[in-house]
Amino acid sequence: MGKIKLTKNELKKQKEALKRYQRYLPMLQLKKQQLQLEIIKVHQAIQNTSRETVNLRNHVVKWVDVFSENITLDKFCSLARIKTETGNAAGVDLAIFLGVEFTEKGYDLLLTPLWVDKALEVRKEMIILKAKLLIYHQQADALKKELRIATQRVNLFEKVKIPQAQETIRVIQIYIGELQTAEVVRGKIAKTKIERRKQGLRL
Repeated sequence: MGKIKLTKNELKKQKEALKRYQRYLPMLQLKKQQLQLEIIKVHQAIQNTSRETVNLRNHVVKWVDVFSENITLDKFCSLARIKTETGNAAGVDLAIFLGVEFTEKGYDLLLTPLWVDKALEVRKEMIILKAKLLIYHQQADALKKELRIATQRVNLFEKVKIPQAQETIRVIQIYIGELQTAEVVRGKIAKTKIERRKQGLRL
C-alpha cells in the first residue's frame, strides 16, 4: 500500500471505491461459477465423444483384418472442412460444431472390394467424432483461459482491493477522529483561558 492521504476527501474517495468493489465482486463470482459449470459441460461432452470413438474402434476391430488388402481410403474420402458457428457461453465466444464436409471421389463398385463401402462409412463417423473432439477441446481451452482471468480478478478484489480500502478507511477515520479530539481539547483550553482572563486571573 502506498502513502495514505489522511484527508476527508481521500476518505470519501476510498468509501466510494469500496462500494464499487463490493458491488462488482458478486458479478465476478457469478461469472466464475458460470465458467466452471460450462467447463464441466464441455468435459462431459469430451468424455461422451471419446467413449463413442472407443466404441467405434472396438466395432471396427472385429472386421479390421480385411484392411490388409492394399487399398488407401484417403483417396476416396477425406476431410474438407469442419463447419462451425460462433456461440456464447458465460460471456465467452466459442466455436460451436455444426458438422463436417467431405471431399469424396467415386470408385468402381465392381473393381473395389465390398468392405470399402462399410470402411468409408466408419471413416466418416470417425472423422466426425475427431472433429467434434477438436472443437470441444478448443472450447475447454477458451473457457479455462477466461476462468483463470475471472479467478485472478475475484482474488484481486477479495484479497487485495477490498481489504486495502477497508484498512485505508480505518486509518483515515482514526486520524480524523484524533484530530477532532485534539480540536475539542484545544477549544476547551482556549475557552478556559478566556474565562480566566475575564475573571482577571493570572495564567
